[in-house]
Amino acid sequence: MTVSDLGPYPTAPGYEEALALDAADPLSAYRKLFIHGDAETIYLNGNSLGRLPTATPLVVEDVTTRQWGERLIRSWNEGWWDLQIELGGKLAPLLGAGEGEVLISDSTSLNLYKLATAALATASPGRRRIVTDDLNFPSDVYILDGVARAHGGELVIVPSDGIHGPVEGLTDAIDDSTALVSLSHTTYASGYTYDVAQLSRLSHDAGALTLWDCSHSVGAVPIDLDGWGVDLAVGCTYKYLNGGPGSPAFLYVRRDLISELPSPIPGWWAHAEPFEFDLEFEPGTGIRKFHVGTMPILSLAAVEPGIDIALSAGADASRRKSTALTGYLIELWRDQLQPLGFELASPMDPARRGSHVSLRHVMAWPINRAMIDDVQVIPDFRKPDNLRLGPAPLYTRFIDVHISVQRIRKLIVEGLHERHVDDPTHVT
Repeated sequence: MTVSDLGPYPTAPGYEEALALDAADPLSAYRKLFIHGDAETIYLNGNSLGRLPTATPLVVEDVTTRQWGERLIRSWNEGWWDLQIELGGKLAPLLGAGEGEVLISDSTSLNLYKLATAALATASPGRRRIVTDDLNFPSDVYILDGVARAHGGELVIVPSDGIHGPVEGLTDAIDDSTALVSLSHTTYASGYTYDVAQLSRLSHDAGALTLWDCSHSVGAVPIDLDGWGVDLAVGCTYKYLNGGPGSPAFLYVRRDLISELPSPIPGWWAHAEPFEFDLEFEPGTGIRKFHVGTMPILSLAAVEPGIDIALSAGADASRRKSTALTGYLIELWRDQLQPLGFELASPMDPARRGSHVSLRHVMAWPINRAMIDDVQVIPDFRKPDNLRLGPAPLYTRFIDVHISVQRIRKLIVEGLHERHVDDPTHVT
């Protein structure tokens, strides 16, 4: 397509509504806090990797040239050693957590392993089951299955309809043999968002602990871990927190459980006196005990600007815009994309929907490639037929959503996707 074909499209339905919504957007000023690159490209993949904040390169430059380049190893005593604790404390309000309950550490998968293992290690002998659902992220499922097997137990995967969380099935599955219930707050494929308080109460009534993955919700959906009665939680910082590719993840442990739960990986950064270099491990106190090894300082420092932006915008304001963006996208889907064979694969109820919308199509993979290569809209694809469109509340405009839908229509009508049928890539 030529640049003139890429919009905007003032005669297309929904155009004036998009302009009005953008004009009334209280978060519109936050868009300039991110680097946008090519002006013609519309990015709808903030649910997978957030944009680069304009402040992040300055932070990374300071860490590399001054803190590392000039101060060298002295920087460990000038802020590096406790940075993961300090950033955990800064993130805590976005999680509804208190001081000393959050740690930036390792990856989401490793944190999930640590907390799930700690939960089963302290469970009573008759409790060896972990309960999850088939909407959970596959890596979480692999880890939970491994942890259950290592403790002589089993992982129970409750089936869903592919879109909505199987609350009734979970209710039936959670019983007095259950040690842990582990689910995604917002599911990665459909964007279904659980009532965490409800499931936590249900789990506690059966005597089980809860472990929630907040990767697809933090920064876009308000979270109240303490208020919801959550025991344990993990999540990444590179989606709606815009921490950068592979940025360190976080873990949360409810305050009264910190002293009770052991960390299954007794690394030196979790030692009470790491620089004593004692060959016998003595766990430290507080949330630090769940750390393992030396933190990657460059990527750890790069997390802070995104957290600062999210805190400034506020979780409630971000949620209001997120709900409005996905609601507007669903309106356009109903009127303009549904007739072209697209099916909605996300909840209609905004209270149960995260910040991305999934659409199914029999030609989803070639459509995904045509969107990226031919019409400059970046979504992502999940097998077998799922297109995820993730408008991020801090930098996506309503006009971006409108233009994207018109570009999708044009590529379908013109058959641009048909030349991408055999067009594989490693990352989808």
